This record gives sequence, C-alpha cells and structure tokens, in this order.
Amino acid sequence: MIQRLSQALRRFGRDEDGHMIVEFALVIPLIFTIFMTSVELGIYQVRQMFLDRGTDMTVRLVRLNTGADYTHAELKQMICEFSGFLDDCDDQLKLEMNPVDLRDFAGFDGAADCTDASEPVTPNRSFKHGIQHEMMLLRACYKFKPVFASTGLGYELKKHGDGAGMSKMVSVTAFVQEP
Repeated sequence: MIQRLSQALRRFGRDEDGHMIVEFALVIPLIFTIFMTSVELGIYQVRQMFLDRGTDMTVRLVRLNTGADYTHAELKQMICEFSGFLDDCDDQLKLEMNPVDLRDFAGFDGAADCTDASEPVTPNRSFKHGIQHEMMLLRACYKFKPVFASTGLGYELKKHGDGAGMSKMVSVTAFVQEP
C-alpha cells in the first residue's frame, strides 16, 4: 500500500502537465493571507504609536498645568488632536484616570473600559482628578475596525473584539502632578 502511494506521488512529481496550477492554487491563498496580515499589523502598529503619542503629549500638558481641572471630554479632545491618525477618535476613545498610592500600588481594576457600539452607553467608570505631587495613572482605550477583517490578523482582532466587530488598543501612562 505504501509502495503504491509513493509510486503515485513520484509519477505526480515527474508529470509536467498542469501540476503548476495545483501548486499555484495551494500556495497563493497562503501568500495573500501573509501579505494581508503584515499590512494589518503595520496599520495596527501605526495606530498604536499615534495613540501613545497623543496620550503622552496630553499628559505633558496636564502635568505642567496642575491648576487646570481638565474634564474627560477635554482630555479626549487633546489626545485626538495630538494623535491625528485615529479615525472617529472622538466617539471611539474612552479614558480612565486614577490617583495611585505609591506605598500600595494597585493599578487599574480589570480590563480597559472601552466604548461598545453594540451595548447601551456606560458612564465613565473611573475618572478622578489629582492634586499637586500626586501620582496619577491614565489609561486610554481606542476602538477601531480592522482593515482586513475576514483574514489573518484582522480576523483574530475582530473575533476578540466587541459585538460591533470593533477591536481595541490600550495606552497606559503614569505622571505626577507638578506644583
């Protein structure tokens, strides 16, 4: 049985009548999947870099202007202005800000608080202003639609996203309020 199978495979390998079509049909979907995954990963990294940049530049302003009580909407607007590349940033970005006790560090509770278009609007879970010389943690969660949502990395991002098919990325930063 094994000998017959190996002979058939050898004959198939030597035969030059149209076997490239079979190889082409087997390999091209794999190549396109790898290509789409690499494009999706590149766009994801650019989005993440712009979200981190916007968050860091906003935190710089907050840190140096301690007397100003920025609201959630003002911080969101600043992050969106500084990031620039994030589509529909005003609607898809949600922030959490909490003071941190340096002697008993706890960080944020649970997963990032993000928007979800498939569920009713939820209020801000935690957004507290700090005082001078207080350590603060800021977490920004941005929702986006994958470019190639049906293949490769885009499919995985969509599968682990929310009910509306949106995926999330999170940026966390810490800062101390200046006097």
